[in-house]
Amino acid sequence: MNQFELNRYRTQFIKYIGCLSLFLPFLLSGQSTYLQMGMKDQQMLDRLEIKMQRPGLNFSIIKPYNRKWVTKEVEAIDSLAQIKDYQADRLSKIDQYNMQRFLMNNSEWSAPRASYFSQKPILKTFYTTKGNLLEVQEKDFFLAVNPIISYHQGQETGYDKPIFQNTRGVAARGLIGKKVGFHLYFTENQERTPRYVQQWVRGGRGVPGAGFYKALSVPEGYDYFDVRGSISWQVAKAVEMQFGYDKNFIGNGLRSLYISDFSNNNLFFKINTRIWKFNYENLFMELIPQQAVFNTGNQNYPRKYFRMNHLSMNVTKWLNVGLFDAAMFGRVNHFDFMYMIPVMFVLPQQQQIGSADNSMVGIDMKLNLLKKIQLYGKINFDEFWTEQLFSRKDWWGNKYGYQLGMKYVDVLGVKNVDLQLEMNRVRPYMYSHFDTAANWTHYNQPFAHPLGANFQEYIAVLKAQPTKRLYLQAKAIVFTQGLDSLGVNMGSNPLINNRSRPREYAWYVGSGDKAEGLMVNLLASYELFENLFIDVNYLQRNYSTQLKGASNTTVFSAGVRWNIGRRDFDF
Repeated sequence: MNQFELNRYRTQFIKYIGCLSLFLPFLLSGQSTYLQMGMKDQQMLDRLEIKMQRPGLNFSIIKPYNRKWVTKEVEAIDSLAQIKDYQADRLSKIDQYNMQRFLMNNSEWSAPRASYFSQKPILKTFYTTKGNLLEVQEKDFFLAVNPIISYHQGQETGYDKPIFQNTRGVAARGLIGKKVGFHLYFTENQERTPRYVQQWVRGGRGVPGAGFYKALSVPEGYDYFDVRGSISWQVAKAVEMQFGYDKNFIGNGLRSLYISDFSNNNLFFKINTRIWKFNYENLFMELIPQQAVFNTGNQNYPRKYFRMNHLSMNVTKWLNVGLFDAAMFGRVNHFDFMYMIPVMFVLPQQQQIGSADNSMVGIDMKLNLLKKIQLYGKINFDEFWTEQLFSRKDWWGNKYGYQLGMKYVDVLGVKNVDLQLEMNRVRPYMYSHFDTAANWTHYNQPFAHPLGANFQEYIAVLKAQPTKRLYLQAKAIVFTQGLDSLGVNMGSNPLINNRSRPREYAWYVGSGDKAEGLMVNLLASYELFENLFIDVNYLQRNYSTQLKGASNTTVFSAGVRWNIGRRDFDF
């Protein structure tokens, strides 16, 4: 990165911190930070939610998780696990080990234990505890700082250039007076991806999960920063707020049909209210609308905006039901304060201002059964017309998608072997809009599912932890999708204006140039030290379309990562 680009990112970060500081006078009570998504903790928390059926864990559709709330739940379960009969019935020794390591890594909210501390800290300052390179814990101040390192290299068959990912950075989180929570995540990245990902980038959609980037000096490589940060506070016992620049995910499955973390980071303001059996989340975002070419000079990008409400309720200790409503809208670089009203289903207010914004509603459900199985699903509608929905199911405007899934822990009684099955189906033109500023995208990338729309997908994931430090995973994804045919918009790409459709009726999932895909991903990870992993990975991707034929990808890779989750391209 040259000096101009460094100054640009430094200026952006200073602006974010300046905005965050405006909220400091309103801090009232203790606040937490949030767990980093994509880490090893996710599988453990999924298992505990299913096996223990504790109401506090049933609100897992909202990610990232509040670190304080989740740590307190895990600590309570860990205390129960010390009872011999309870332990033998519910939790394996590996489950208990994972919980204890989780509590150690979140020591600001767990009771101190002798096992957290290192016997020989480095220079009496570093790794005083086993979980953090630098940890400061005083009465009114907590700070944890960790390096982020990831280097993976592999080879794609039929491609004469190595595949690689090189990430270096730092993560920090802290608490000030138990009133202010903050976090910072900063990495510099260089990578050369498999050719099918390069094709995605050349198609104008950007590097998956990233924003501004530039070409590396080596051919077909990318160079970019990943900067995230937030500040959080609690305004009442049940109400917390967060303001930051990061990713969010709303969903129970591997994929989300609402909001996923697939696209770039974004500026957001979040209000979360948890009281009795309810969890209510209000999320407001500033996003970047699509552009043919992103500027590389000293010029501001236009903006668009997003508002979401999600209400979930623990009907019983094993049943959770949620309601979702959201709107994506474009304005001339200003937020429409009508959408600041934090009340669900006030969408008719749009008519009062002549708005034709892109609205969406949905319902989701999750059942934890027999302390072994979780069934989950959702359906969301994007501007449907009831009469057409039931009388003409092939009408283009019947834009909806649904998800069905199952998680099965300790498969056939084998401890710490878990299976997840998921199906996603989205009709043509879902997430698109006649106003391209209001489509369901951010920074030229899908805001929900990476395939966009007009697809059906089946996923199977088998995970095993045979020993405390060994993690195994086998993932298979099969999908079909209808693509644009000879330049005609067939409803798969949400970036395209849906008024360019060729007809009104005869629309089905798969309409267009039929694409078929199969992805198989095998992963073995061994944890050498706390949060330091060695990975070995095999990827096979078979892809074909009726018009362009087959394009297959085989990649072998290996590497090391420290305090960071894996980066996969599952599309």
